[in-house]
Amino acid sequence: MMNPRLESDLNDYPFARLNALIADLPAPAQPIIMSVGEPQGPVPQFARDIVTRDLALANRYPPNQGTPDLCAAIVEWLQRRYAIGSGVLDPARHVLPLAGSKEGVYAIGTVAVPPARHGEQPVVMIPNPFYQVYLGAAVLSGGAPMFMNADAGNGFLPDFDSVPADVWRRTALVYLCSPGNPQGAMARLPYLQKLIEQCRRHGAVLAIDECYAEIYNETAPAGGLQAALAMDESGGRNPFANVVVFHSLSKRSNAAGLRSGFVAGDPHIVAMMLRWKTYGGMQIPLPIQNASAALWRDEPHAVAIRDGYRARFQLAKSILHNKGGYFTPDGGFFLWLNVGDGEAVTRKLWAEGGIKVLPGAYLARETDGVNPGRRYIRVALVQDLETTRTALTRIAELL
Repeated sequence: MMNPRLESDLNDYPFARLNALIADLPAPAQPIIMSVGEPQGPVPQFARDIVTRDLALANRYPPNQGTPDLCAAIVEWLQRRYAIGSGVLDPARHVLPLAGSKEGVYAIGTVAVPPARHGEQPVVMIPNPFYQVYLGAAVLSGGAPMFMNADAGNGFLPDFDSVPADVWRRTALVYLCSPGNPQGAMARLPYLQKLIEQCRRHGAVLAIDECYAEIYNETAPAGGLQAALAMDESGGRNPFANVVVFHSLSKRSNAAGLRSGFVAGDPHIVAMMLRWKTYGGMQIPLPIQNASAALWRDEPHAVAIRDGYRARFQLAKSILHNKGGYFTPDGGFFLWLNVGDGEAVTRKLWAEGGIKVLPGAYLARETDGVNPGRRYIRVALVQDLETTRTALTRIAELL
């Protein structure tokens, strides 16, 4: 017998639903794919050279905890990026390399959600819309998902103050994505610190997905570790209590196919993540770990990639400024366009413009009678600049 949660609580993944939505429409001769957040730019040459150089190491099992050099490179990057002093982060205790942030945001459900909290089913809070892996982790760990609507009315960030005390009491895990997928909203330091305090007060784990943290338009987003450290009252014993963050080279380095990221934060949670990984997680091949260390240490390529996304958003603003409620997000590389009926417009763009986008409803769940993504489409600005120009021009004509 199959696990019933897979059939009863998890519907088809958004891209499978999208393919079904447009299955009856003729395929365009030259489609432009803007539905998937997969960067189309090249991986830096120096990283490709390292993978090629070290292919001979593929006959060795890699360490689950990551090579010392990769863990050191991650710590060095966190220190630079978030102005964390030397010696605060221990590469052997506070960080764990992962097969992309996806592995981590799924595994944290297994690690952080117990069979029961105060004799009841544990609650897992999820921003709505959301990265679908959060739901998979919640459901398959036995948690009860609670969808926190994040719409224009609350700045596309969940209002955790609205959660009743009895629900907080049952809460085991809270997800937050900053900058958010799909809306690109950025959680500021006070917001993060208040949420950390709420999670600690109620004994919940806060899992912050920061995989878009290096793609931003103006101000670099604050980080969960940065927020926790600034409010530390532990005397340095555990400034990151109850908090873990997830990062990836997927967006920072155009390296989605490397499947390389990490978790960092509370050392007890990181240790349990390593235990989980030892029993069933992915091992990152040594050539990938070595290339990853180099990518975390190199900033010029990340700056160039970020500048490329800024150029795309400038282009989008010039073309779509009066269409679909256009706004330039704080970060990430998605447009979140209010088109009235996301499914209908998705079909129209595919049939008449050859543009593949994703209905916002497929990234959200109906809560209190409302699906906060129903009116929207998500457009991934991952193509080169000229292809992006062509696609945005067609979208503007058809909206």
